[in-house]
Amino acid sequence: MKNLLHRWFIEAMSFMALGLFGTLIIGLIINTVADYVPPLAGLSVIGNTAQSLTGAAIGVAIAYGLKSPPLVIFSVLAVSQHAYDLGGAAASYIVSLIIIETARLYQKKTKLDIIVTPFLTLIIGMLLAGLIGEAVGGVMTGLGDFIVFSTEQRPFVMGILVSVVFGITLTAPLSSAALALMLDLSGIAAGAAVIGCCCHMVGLAAMSYRDNGVSGVISIGVGTSMLQVPNVLRNPFVIAPPVIASAIIAPIMTVFFPMENNAAGAGMGTSGFVGQIMAIETMGLTTSTVVLIAVFHIVLPLIVTLIFYKLFSFYGFIKQGDQIISLGK
Repeated sequence: MKNLLHRWFIEAMSFMALGLFGTLIIGLIINTVADYVPPLAGLSVIGNTAQSLTGAAIGVAIAYGLKSPPLVIFSVLAVSQHAYDLGGAAASYIVSLIIIETARLYQKKTKLDIIVTPFLTLIIGMLLAGLIGEAVGGVMTGLGDFIVFSTEQRPFVMGILVSVVFGITLTAPLSSAALALMLDLSGIAAGAAVIGCCCHMVGLAAMSYRDNGVSGVISIGVGTSMLQVPNVLRNPFVIAPPVIASAIIAPIMTVFFPMENNAAGAGMGTSGFVGQIMAIETMGLTTSTVVLIAVFHIVLPLIVTLIFYKLFSFYGFIKQGDQIISLGK
């Protein structure tokens, strides 16, 4: 069971996030550039095309990540796109995962595999998408709407909760990007999620400077804070400063300086600066937006995390060498 949970919720979601980044997220970034740089307006065709293939990319990415044979990968493409059209990213993920696991019962079992595998994958997958696609999408969207509504009604408490949960999810071997898109998170709830992710990325990058140097700061701060997972498992106190920072900074934003974001940026933080680009996409490119991004996505996560890091270091909970990461050298 432990292996299955790892396969379904870590491996599958991680590869789903890659599929999302390769289509929906990069498509949104391209469209944002096209919107604000008139000479590059023609790029919107590329961005729109990439976004239109999001469902297909999710299925292919998951099938590839779970080491499915080629015939399953290529057939899941159509199934996943149909599920996405019916119920969004969550439906695409669930339907793709079920049909990929079901295909293990018949793939490469007959001499007519080139016909049997795609035929059964398409028929079963399409029926499954039709049966549960809309329901899955409705449940996840409803949950996302509830989170958004709750954050608007109780910005202080929900700002803390959303920020902390998404920050931890980002650093854990899960996909905060996939979670945000499955929930279709938006508004200030998405803004709070971004701050939680930024605290982990910017904060952990700054904390580990003495251990990893500039290359480590860039890898964590613009790449992924998941690089610290082995160190967090060895010393859980490593993750405490960014968690505390996210709990402090997010409610300041949600109560006094409301910032909005969208589902594509909510779970990304400063990874590829997607969270910041999507903030501009959502709120518009203004001086106020730029200042808020600088303060709440960079400056405050950096300062507050380092303050608590110094305290934890002073009392011996975190020591030099606790945050060394491997960059494949």
